[in-house]
Amino acid sequence: MKIAFGIEYDGSHYHGWQCQKGVPTVQEYVETAISTVADQNVEVYCAGRTDTGVHALGQVIHIETNAVRKEASWLFGTNSNLPPDICVQWVKQVDNDFHARFSATSRVYRYFILNRNARSAILNSRTVWERRPLVLASMQEAAQYLIGTYDFSAYRSLECQAKNPVRTVSRLEITQRGSIIMIEIEANAFLHHMVRNIAGVLMEIGMGRAKPAWANEVLQGKDRRLGGVTAPPEGLYLIRVSYPEKFNLPQPELPITVFS
Repeated sequence: MKIAFGIEYDGSHYHGWQCQKGVPTVQEYVETAISTVADQNVEVYCAGRTDTGVHALGQVIHIETNAVRKEASWLFGTNSNLPPDICVQWVKQVDNDFHARFSATSRVYRYFILNRNARSAILNSRTVWERRPLVLASMQEAAQYLIGTYDFSAYRSLECQAKNPVRTVSRLEITQRGSIIMIEIEANAFLHHMVRNIAGVLMEIGMGRAKPAWANEVLQGKDRRLGGVTAPPEGLYLIRVSYPEKFNLPQPELPITVFS
């Protein structure tokens, strides 16, 4: 049978999602915890790999297993074997045609910027601090150039292994609440470092170092070397992964903080 899990984690102390030799990763801890409950080794498949320091409120994974457990047993048993900064939000048995990655229709990321003179002790590893004032209107204008179906080669890392750089961004919104600026982007899929590179370009524009049209010039150039600095990972969150209604998966519960 196939079982889907909704996963939440603080990525501050992990070298990303994917298992790597000699360093702690989220996948390693999740696989070990679920395997303990299943009493057999299981492999997990995720909706989207996250980088070192990146967080998730709505990661989705699935496993294939012949172990029979109640959904509550999967939930509480797995959480009891996870560290405090990783947890399972929900568990659901799914049809055999479900795949956490390939069945997904879109993903939503949020990038949080603390824009004020003083850094934050509380949000130190959960937002990116930028003391120089950012002009919201300029960032919003620049964002409009990136909505649509384009070759995003200029916004992916040089190490990106995706064969096709074309992605469809259906929504890119920038809002501000107090000193927190939030970039929210939804696309059918993302390239390696795509969100962080977009955030880096938008922040350069927000600081007045480039005009809003520069976001489009970078896009049309299709060359990563034309882009700005890759924004730090601490402010990035995988918020939600969407699937066809037939799977009827629960939605992640977002904390009532700056993330709501």
